[in-house]
Amino acid sequence: MRKLLWILALLPISLTFAQTQSSSSAMQDVEHSPAAQSALSLERWRESRVSVYMNDYGELTQYQQANAKLAPIRPGENRVVFFGDSITWGWNLDTYFPGKGYINRGISGQTTSQMLVRFRQDVISLRPKVVVILAGTNDIAGNTGPVTLEQIEGNYASMAELARAHSIQVVFSSVTPIHDYNPERLAFFLQRSPEKILELDRWLRSYCEANGLIYLDYFSAMADSRGMMRKELANDGLHPNDAGYRIMAPLAEKAIEAALSK
Repeated sequence: MRKLLWILALLPISLTFAQTQSSSSAMQDVEHSPAAQSALSLERWRESRVSVYMNDYGELTQYQQANAKLAPIRPGENRVVFFGDSITWGWNLDTYFPGKGYINRGISGQTTSQMLVRFRQDVISLRPKVVVILAGTNDIAGNTGPVTLEQIEGNYASMAELARAHSIQVVFSSVTPIHDYNPERLAFFLQRSPEKILELDRWLRSYCEANGLIYLDYFSAMADSRGMMRKELANDGLHPNDAGYRIMAPLAEKAIEAALSK
């Protein structure tokens, strides 16, 4: 009888302990979920960029020397600047556009707000005939903090208006698709909403049609039946590999020719 009373007395404690253990285990599962790890990865990356954001938000120092060394524009030269983030930065233009002399002004990790800060230095001052702008994916990821689609669109519109004021033809590239086929690199995918990519691309196409700009549709050529980046075009789900750039290059060339003919 005494033993039974002890068991009954300990029963609530045991249940509470079991519930606590279960709750703790559930919290650990959440903390180690892909979504939580993706958010932590982004936060750590942003923390590593504090010095840049505080001292050179647009990263103007990146191309100051290269800009100073550019040769003067030759008579009849159709200078073209590729302006963007890591997808542009990682694109060896001389390999994919041999003999064209296209100028690469991409900076890894940048958002449209950063690109707008350096637009005068890295585009207008170079006096190109055409600028090919590829951006937006890092805005959606939140690289420089939360931002609405309307704010992203405003940055695009400001760049277009600045270019127009200086007789520079604008090519707006679609945001490229992403994929979740690489389990080890899910962070890139989870930070970027496929729905927001589609919505921003719809706005870009509409803005180009309404304002006489060239819309460069990479998305349609690179997406699979799920609307994801075709697996073979990006090893990490975000950045095009050689196969990806080889699809992009002729599309970009066609868009540049269309812009130059305006």
